[in-house]
Amino acid sequence: MIIIGEKINGAIPSTAKAIAAKDGEFIKNLAKIQTEAGVDYIDVCASVDDDIELETMKWLIDLVQEVTDTPIAVDSPNVYTCIESMKYCNKPGLFNSVSLEGDKIDAAFKAIADTKWECVALLNSDKGIPKTAKDRLDVFADLMAKVKEYGIDPSRMHIDPLVEMLCTSEDGIAMVVEVIRSIKEQYPSIHVTGAVSNISFNLPARKMVNMGFTVLAMNAGLDSAILDPTNGDLMGIIFATEALLGEDDYCMEYIGAYREGIFGQKK
Repeated sequence: MIIIGEKINGAIPSTAKAIAAKDGEFIKNLAKIQTEAGVDYIDVCASVDDDIELETMKWLIDLVQEVTDTPIAVDSPNVYTCIESMKYCNKPGLFNSVSLEGDKIDAAFKAIADTKWECVALLNSDKGIPKTAKDRLDVFADLMAKVKEYGIDPSRMHIDPLVEMLCTSEDGIAMVVEVIRSIKEQYPSIHVTGAVSNISFNLPARKMVNMGFTVLAMNAGLDSAILDPTNGDLMGIIFATEALLGEDDYCMEYIGAYREGIFGQKK
């Protein structure tokens, strides 16, 4: 599982407060604890007004890079903010994100095509969020045509099937599971990602729902996720599920993560 740490995001109240107060130590600590939890990328999302977004992204990225060399996921709904933020990163990371809305995908793919940057792509378009698995897979087909046009290897893509609130769903996660399985069947080397916590909005005991979703989605083919890596129970579920799916020879990764204190009782 590719873990994208979610905690440096201005949409989180405590992080928003630190950004507003320019509390660099708070941000650096978030970078440290996520690195210690073994993330593959640290997501950086300012979630501030447009006129200060880019300067805030630079400030956040600089702080993160002071304390870790973990690659950064530059995260903004504004594709041009992501493109500019790439310039502040010391190494290739994750572009989060593109979609088929407007010219987003062409602008992003021009920027990353000849680099080692990976990219999150959402399965929505100018028509909005597709309501059926078929419609989402139609968007996926159009998206992959663009991937081919720009010569980007599918293994650099992280496809987000759009994880929505469980409490407003009529069929649980059946549609998302169908989309994930179809994507992996068509492109075995591609990654499927998503914001795990989206599933549990407006529900009590959200962590329980997040963990249940993670197991089911991983069984369908989810192999990348944006989540809180400091949640030891969730991390333990991920390592256990990988072992149960036969993706961890002799459970060595599971045992190693336990010994490192990523999950289980803290020493």
